[in-house]
Amino acid sequence: MKNYVIGLDYGSDSVRAVLVNTESGKEEASAVHWYKRWKEQLYCKASQNQFRQHPLDHVEGLENTIKEVISRAKVKAEEVKGICIDTTGSSPVPVTREGKPLAFEKGFEENPNAMMVLWKDHTSIKEANEINELARSWGGPDYTKYEGGIYSSEWFWAKILHVTREDEAVKNAAYSWMEHCDLMTFMLIDSDLESFKRSRCAAGHKAMWHEEWNGLPSEEFLGKLDPYLAQLRDKLYRDTYTSDEVAGNLNQEWAEKLGLSTSCVVAVGTFDAHSGAVGAQIDKHALVRVMGTSTCDIIVSEDSEIGNNTVKGICGQVDGSVIPGMIGLEAGQSAFGDVLAWFKDVLSWPLENLVYNSDSLSEDQKEKLKEEIADNFIPKLSAQAEELELSESIPVALDWINGRRTPDANQQLKSAISNLSLGTKAPHIFNALVNSICFGSKMIVERFQEEGVKIDSVIGIGGVARKSGYIMQTLANVLNMPIKVAESNEAPALGAAIYAAVAAGIYPNVIEASKKLGSPFEAEYHPQPEKIEQYRKYLEEYKELAAFVENNISNKINKNELV
Repeated sequence: MKNYVIGLDYGSDSVRAVLVNTESGKEEASAVHWYKRWKEQLYCKASQNQFRQHPLDHVEGLENTIKEVISRAKVKAEEVKGICIDTTGSSPVPVTREGKPLAFEKGFEENPNAMMVLWKDHTSIKEANEINELARSWGGPDYTKYEGGIYSSEWFWAKILHVTREDEAVKNAAYSWMEHCDLMTFMLIDSDLESFKRSRCAAGHKAMWHEEWNGLPSEEFLGKLDPYLAQLRDKLYRDTYTSDEVAGNLNQEWAEKLGLSTSCVVAVGTFDAHSGAVGAQIDKHALVRVMGTSTCDIIVSEDSEIGNNTVKGICGQVDGSVIPGMIGLEAGQSAFGDVLAWFKDVLSWPLENLVYNSDSLSEDQKEKLKEEIADNFIPKLSAQAEELELSESIPVALDWINGRRTPDANQQLKSAISNLSLGTKAPHIFNALVNSICFGSKMIVERFQEEGVKIDSVIGIGGVARKSGYIMQTLANVLNMPIKVAESNEAPALGAAIYAAVAAGIYPNVIEASKKLGSPFEAEYHPQPEKIEQYRKYLEEYKELAAFVENNISNKINKNELV
């Protein structure tokens, strides 16, 4: 009998499932479900950096995608041995005593504060600043030590503190909170909140969990932030688990819904970037860049190499968050593809407001025009930007369109563009924006290297890596490193499937499973020697603009906002 595993990958816009043959490594079927409510931008206020998602989008996606891959591949229920779920993070959800999302309860169905607070929600900047200030001044352990030394508004405690201060009803009704990857795993098995196995990846990178202080930050520390957090701590967890471990078996309810067996194991949940690194066959000294709307940069190191060193300004270093027995280090950019999507939206204003509303065009013509422009917008810009000579007067841009994740988290920072002239056209600005996201990547690599983390090569995964040779070649030139691109469209889901295969006992460990089931590479980009020096010059201009904006503009604006 053949054996199969399922990896489920929850992204910002959709959830994807992949069914993997554990013997051949073949991705037998995949399916995608786009979040209905999210697509309508319900519960979101972009101008306020509020991005919430209704858990119904996630539950519907889970059922639809798994059913679809089972149906397409025509596999038998007992042949599916394991499931593992990865999600974005930190994306916490308020839950009842029974572990149900609060948004499923009467009176909270349409309340954004009762929903999942998506990773890109930055409404809790003030609360993150409070956490950082207290961590340095309270006289006890610096709980941000293994989080890069700076706690972000993108993370667990800051988001919970903000929501509960803003909404007394949610604060009183929520028994506890769960990370998205834990919530979806919990739904599939028979467990209670007290005994449920929480994700080491989520807890270590986003909730300041560490073995050095026996788990989460102390009740005393959390109480100094807000008494609510101190009370919440006892309703969370002490121990955490890596994703090669079994969280439980598929419960009867979901086994019947999905057409699977209760003998199917469900692995401990994880985050998408970390499982993506496993899907891309991560190895020592290779930096895996998960490139989509934002980026997550993942590298693993043996404990003997990193020792007691803590890397400043990153998103944490956690034992076992990627490969059990190795230290997983995470960094990233708050916007990558989002930078280019923003520019596309800006340029699309006359189309949306004039062309598509014109009475001179029929509805059929408008639809065809929309499709044609959607297919050619970024490719045309990329082609013309690529033709520009580096010696031309290219603007300099910052990639902080959604703040800065690393190095040194600061979500209050804003983007900027300099060196504009009457000769500046759309391809020039697009070129500058591509350069900016690559320069932001370079800053991350430089920080790792300055802190003694060796990087020999880069692996790219995700939509941007596979679709834009122009961006990947620019990145290779800026980093002055070769970049390999993983072939799989579903590297995070594939990585989750690899964890499931180990949890199900089909492979002895993640490294062996990754070698057998991980994605091959479809392309490799090498630095172009004749362009490296020119990009170094532009990088210095990027650094000068970054320093000016951070020190002379953003800091002044932030001070005025606090007055």
